[in-house]
Amino acid sequence: MRKLLLLPIFIPLLACTSFTREIVPMNGEMACDTVAKPSKSSITLLFAGDFMQHQTQIDAAKTDAGYDYSDCFKYLKEEISSADIAIGNLEVTLGGKPYTGYPAFSAPDEFAFALKDAGFDIFLTANNHSLDRGKYGLERTIQILDSINIPYLGTYINEGARNEKYPLLVEKNGFRIALLNYTYGTNGIEVKAPNIVNYINKEKISEDIEKAKKLSPDAIIANIHWGEEYQQLPSRNQIELADWLLTQGVNHVIGSHPHVVQPIELRKDSITGQQNIVLYSLGNFISNMSAKHTDGGMMFKMTLEKDSITRIADCGYSLIWTQRPKLSNKKNFILYPINFPTDSLSEASSYKINNYKKETHKLLQEHNRGVSEYIFY
Repeated sequence: MRKLLLLPIFIPLLACTSFTREIVPMNGEMACDTVAKPSKSSITLLFAGDFMQHQTQIDAAKTDAGYDYSDCFKYLKEEISSADIAIGNLEVTLGGKPYTGYPAFSAPDEFAFALKDAGFDIFLTANNHSLDRGKYGLERTIQILDSINIPYLGTYINEGARNEKYPLLVEKNGFRIALLNYTYGTNGIEVKAPNIVNYINKEKISEDIEKAKKLSPDAIIANIHWGEEYQQLPSRNQIELADWLLTQGVNHVIGSHPHVVQPIELRKDSITGQQNIVLYSLGNFISNMSAKHTDGGMMFKMTLEKDSITRIADCGYSLIWTQRPKLSNKKNFILYPINFPTDSLSEASSYKINNYKKETHKLLQEHNRGVSEYIFY
């Protein structure tokens, strides 16, 4: 598996470097114009947003033999697989038949298999749809993930399982990374004993952070399901919770739930020099949502390196966009990197992806702090 670490960091320029030479300046700050050259003691993490399955997606993936999602991720697979650890938010249950989309998600098991094949290593399961199929759905989701050897965090069959597996410690390349995951709620559905869903509760989170510290991690990363849907800027509650998490000892905060991209901040402690990432929302990874700004999302990649301390060697975001069958006249949904050649897409698709690119770049260029775009395709 894999691990992280963040300690006091002294880097002259408060801007993540870019993973390629195609660099987008943010707020007048220019990322270092170098290709990342991680040392032997380094690790790369990739974070993606909401893995969703609306009914139209389920129907599109259906075949005579079952469900096929292989086309969905083919243009992103190489990039996702290149990361040492790739993490995403599983915002559906694997609750079995009948397979249903919104408002009570239960996706085919093949969806999880395809995400693993695309390169994802860890699934976040604490979100507002964790209990869409009740106790059975929560437990079956866990059973399926266990059966395909996908580590998860956020929901548990009972307290004993949580005590054993949480925080999730990932070890790779000589790094130790402690992962946390919490949700603001579960759409009014109460979790039934002995099942557990990690809700945002400061007292409980403080206990978990202290437990994480005892694991001697190189970094503690909190993945939080929070915020207001469709709002492109973080709420006051998001900002306050992120600030609080950092004061408690969390190194990086990665957000989901709004279904639209929200800004990223690279913060630097003026006394210790320690750097922290606060990413308010990754947006959708894949979905059939059609509200403004919901047809795309972003992936965020960060390379950590360490000698006597751990530092951010490289980081950046890359926009992605979902093409729906009604735009492409193809059977399935397909994810594209934002710089995919539009001359190979339909006129309607070209308009949509370019519009998403233009408006999202405008948002991030205005509100990002110290984090630039990287291009991988």
